[in-house]
Amino acid sequence: MIRKSDQVRIETVQCLSPDGLHKMAYKEWGQPDNPHVLVCVHGLTRVSDDFDVLARELSEQYRVICPDVVGRGRSSWLKNPQNYQVPQYVADMVTLLARLRATHVDYLGTSMGGLIGMGLASLRDNPIKKLILNDIGPSLDVAALNRISQYVSQPLRFATFGEGAQYIRSISLTFGEHSEEEWHKLCKDVLRQDKDGMWIRHHDLNLGLAMQAITPELAQAAQVMMWSAFDSISCPTLLLRGADSDLLSKETAQQMTRRGPKVKLVEFEKVGHAPTLVHADQIEPIRQFLSS
Repeated sequence: MIRKSDQVRIETVQCLSPDGLHKMAYKEWGQPDNPHVLVCVHGLTRVSDDFDVLARELSEQYRVICPDVVGRGRSSWLKNPQNYQVPQYVADMVTLLARLRATHVDYLGTSMGGLIGMGLASLRDNPIKKLILNDIGPSLDVAALNRISQYVSQPLRFATFGEGAQYIRSISLTFGEHSEEEWHKLCKDVLRQDKDGMWIRHHDLNLGLAMQAITPELAQAAQVMMWSAFDSISCPTLLLRGADSDLLSKETAQQMTRRGPKVKLVEFEKVGHAPTLVHADQIEPIRQFLSS
């Protein structure tokens, strides 16, 4: 029997960028009139479907909202790729929250989604009650960023789903151990067929252009801004970290426990960047934090 909270709906909201309007799609789990709202936002080249397991687990208690950030999944692509930046994403989230008519929300962000969450939670009169950051912080390892940027914009096409899945799995080994069924879904969520029947990745390849334009000076300035934003956060905050993460160092994570919202830190062994939050041992700390 399918519970009402298990039913998922795909909706869209219209957002504004400097170059015009675009559509942001989102998945909605649970009862639409539930005042307890949890927003879950994915990483750089991932999609809303990443949170299917978590959303299903929490949809009895929450109305769970999982957007496809613009340029990914079911959402539109931006006309100007230089607008693929955190300020644009934060603005889109504000528009989404207005659509939801939620006075307060809890927010979970993986990697890029966490940067968006930090930006939003640092704003005056923001609606976030509790914040969960998944393997992300104000200081990011430059070598790890370079590793990620190398594959974001590669125009790869695969003749079969199997070939595409093999590639996605090869660049996602830092996710840690998963069953074959879990790997299949992690790959299927970010692959689609084009008009020629070839398998391609489910994001705008121009996402990498903004990253490639970042100079060391801009990176340093961005880090200063992100620490300032982090120090402005006042809501209870949980930090999840893969113990082997190359993006979020242990030193930065420890610093986050002493600054700003003084996060509660939970680490997962044998996992790098980033925990996928599909296993019970990764979901339970989230459940406990939200219900505390």
